[in-house]
Amino acid sequence: MPFLIGTDEAGYGPNLGPLVVSATVWHVADGVSETGLYDRLRGTVATTLAEATRLGPVRVAIADSKVLYQSGKGLGALERGLLAALGVLGRHPESRQEVWAALAPESLPILRAIPWYAEHDGPVPIDCRRDEIEPCSAALAEGLARAQVRLVDVRSRAIFEEEFNRLCRQHGSKGSLLSHATLRLVAEVLASVGDESVLVVCDKHGGRNRYAGALSEHFPECYIEVRGESRHESVYRFGSPDRRVEFRFQAKGESHLPAALASMASKYLRELAMQALNEFWARRIPGLLPTAGYPVDARRFKRDIATVQAGLGIADPAIWRSK
Repeated sequence: MPFLIGTDEAGYGPNLGPLVVSATVWHVADGVSETGLYDRLRGTVATTLAEATRLGPVRVAIADSKVLYQSGKGLGALERGLLAALGVLGRHPESRQEVWAALAPESLPILRAIPWYAEHDGPVPIDCRRDEIEPCSAALAEGLARAQVRLVDVRSRAIFEEEFNRLCRQHGSKGSLLSHATLRLVAEVLASVGDESVLVVCDKHGGRNRYAGALSEHFPECYIEVRGESRHESVYRFGSPDRRVEFRFQAKGESHLPAALASMASKYLRELAMQALNEFWARRIPGLLPTAGYPVDARRFKRDIATVQAGLGIADPAIWRSK
């Protein structure tokens, strides 16, 4: 499969902040599978922070964001790997707004229209040193070239609160919303890559096992072959004999490198958004405790900001996700 695409999300469960979906695109030598990419890049890419440290200061970890980030422990590991990867693509964001522009440019007009995002900017990286990024990026580029692997793109889509509520109503559930948002992003990516065969690996969406209907909506000109649907993996194929496209929706899909980098991009944008939201309300409510946006604490946070929210004339759908 000459092109590998991995997708993952951040922010599926919370009531506050955006849902972010990301896709990464890789071109590989014939015979290299998504499961063999880590092996091919051994010595260049680590799967844990401990391994990255052991390999040396210019090695980066690319792994599921849950492995690299825990609330309250800083964004350094996410930043080092993600910003190094963006550097391979020639993107060198120096501010938070530039990170959004590098990963999700279509989000910029929406960010500017929402008070807590519009006010938020500042330098990046936040929790690692800027002079770490360039050597890491150079080492990553060298390792990729040596392994005959090319990082082609990293692209994200953020679905903010009001749009999230609208799309949940439109699609009937947030699981369906996630599928449609992911497939829309993949369709955009597929239109921009060459005519070689493609393997797309996605994490399962809300525990669902059936995706043929959603694939048909986003690729209406194609006959979708169902190759198998199970709790572990659902597989679909379509396209001409010269350009076959295979989708795999897998449990723990982020264990594969393309989906792992997508997980990191999604989580980083999500954390930038939550920093913006927390800082906006903290400036107006002394002593307000920050929130990660997950249901129990999100309800506490909403109660704490209710009076100021009403005074600012901010309606609930602008800040509160219904599902």
